[in-house]
Amino acid sequence: STQSTWGLFAVMAQTYETRLFINGQFVNSVSGKTFATVNPVTEEVIAHVQEADKADVDLAVNAAVAAFREGSAWRSMPATGRRDLMLKLADLIYRDREQLARLESLDNGKPFANAQAYTSQADLHLVVQCLRYYAGWADKIQGKTIPVDSNNVVYTRHEPVGVCAQIIPWNFPLLMLAWKLGPVLATGCVTIVKTSEKTPLSALAVAHLINEAGFPPGVVNILSGYGPTAGAALAQHMQVDKVAFTGSTPVGRLIQRFAAESNLKRVTLELGGKSPLIVFDDVNLDEAVAVAQVGLFLNQGQCCCASSRLFVQDTIYDAFCAKVVEGARSRVLGSPNDPNVNQGPQVDKIQFDKIIGYCNSGVAEGARLLTGGARHGDQGYFVQPTVFADVGDNMTIAKEEIFGPVMSIMKFSTVDEVIQRANNTTFGLAAGVLCRDIGRALRVSNSLRAGTVWINTYNSFDAAQPFGGFKESGHGRELGEYGLANYTEVKSVVIPIDRN
Repeated sequence: STQSTWGLFAVMAQTYETRLFINGQFVNSVSGKTFATVNPVTEEVIAHVQEADKADVDLAVNAAVAAFREGSAWRSMPATGRRDLMLKLADLIYRDREQLARLESLDNGKPFANAQAYTSQADLHLVVQCLRYYAGWADKIQGKTIPVDSNNVVYTRHEPVGVCAQIIPWNFPLLMLAWKLGPVLATGCVTIVKTSEKTPLSALAVAHLINEAGFPPGVVNILSGYGPTAGAALAQHMQVDKVAFTGSTPVGRLIQRFAAESNLKRVTLELGGKSPLIVFDDVNLDEAVAVAQVGLFLNQGQCCCASSRLFVQDTIYDAFCAKVVEGARSRVLGSPNDPNVNQGPQVDKIQFDKIIGYCNSGVAEGARLLTGGARHGDQGYFVQPTVFADVGDNMTIAKEEIFGPVMSIMKFSTVDEVIQRANNTTFGLAAGVLCRDIGRALRVSNSLRAGTVWINTYNSFDAAQPFGGFKESGHGRELGEYGLANYTEVKSVVIPIDRN
């Protein structure tokens, strides 16, 4: 009931759910080990969470295997049954959206209360949208009848790939959970989700709602733990049929290697980026600056597709830099619960130190620091909104993913020049083009090697819109109809028509 769930969150406000979720039950880790999750605003420990390792992975995989077994409640359920469970889960998340958003902000640090900023409440809206979108696909997955030369009837079936391991990041914990659960449940697969050790709490809260919705035990299992132990054990497990990973490119390489060395499990990867945003001189300057702010500073810069290489045409370069500095200096940093705050802290000290290191590198390598570049305040992992100008293409801040509120501005003159420079990266996750000349914008868009190109906008997402990378930004697509293909196997069935 609604009342009982409010009671659950009242308890959670003091104690939180910290156990592992395996086979529909909340359990302690086999080893008894725990790890601390920290409030990035106060630097204080929120809770100690059960730490999964290989032994817990084995238990979760066994539960998933049993849930996927032929004749199980899940495998026997009609597609409309899966649809209804997914819609029920989406409704429960919507019911408890405020409490879940508050928990997300507590553990991650992103703003909660500012209606004009990207907040944890915006995340929850997208979570519900994603689950409802994929619920609609559950009873519409179908094969084809294939015309062939022989006297046979040939048709295809799209069958669930099986036991999936889904390793999600800390920057959008619940949203990435929804991106993974949507297609896995719609296609009839089962899953073991490993959350980030930096932000484990909100997914465990959703695990209670998974039970309340009525999913059979073992269909969804949620483990909290570290990559080198729990994550590696999943990627290497011989009974896991597929692994989906969102995170850094170096870890993506490891996942791919582990899959090859074990059972050649399927792999989809959504990895890092160093995305270019190209600003031509025919733009409305205020609108362009507003898009650039969203492209870089959204979610404290902790976004894989952040527009961290900002190419501005030479004729408007100085005016653009001046306006973007004004915007950066107007950002309000502080507690997520303050309705005036539009930038929270970085997720933890590791990320904070890394970003400050990149700021120091930019100064040392000769980039012009226009604003920021240091810590904000004396408590919490806050980094000042930072803008560098005159950044060279070979500087560290122009080549490596910073994952923080650090804007790097570069000057360009011609279309051909900026296309070449924008593509001169090992990444290819996203890109943006700001230009009133739609012909030029389309030409540039078609020439950019990136999985998503935004024209006159940035960071605009929808559950129906596929997302994924070129080059070292990964392979496979999430969201939309394209996201379903990662979770199905195509089976050909051949029947002679002239035999009894």
